[in-house]
Amino acid sequence: MDEATKQEFKLKFIKLTVLLDVVVLLAAFSALAFFLLGPELNLLVSGLLAFVAIALAAYFWRSYQRDKAWLRAQSKEKRETG
Repeated sequence: MDEATKQEFKLKFIKLTVLLDVVVLLAAFSALAFFLLGPELNLLVSGLLAFVAIALAAYFWRSYQRDKAWLRAQSKEKRETG
């Protein structure tokens, strides 16, 4: 892998790591909001946080699949040339 490809891989990895961390935190905050907020806000806030977590998880999964295909293409290209 040349240096530019390594740098691109690092950026893709960082992006996916941060996205996954945010999804996990949103899911945890959703559960906390459900149990810790008062009865007038708990469903609204936890539902909103859960919806955002699910939407980001879907975006994460699409990005993960695209980046995984990119990495496999890089690996295949390296095997063919090397």
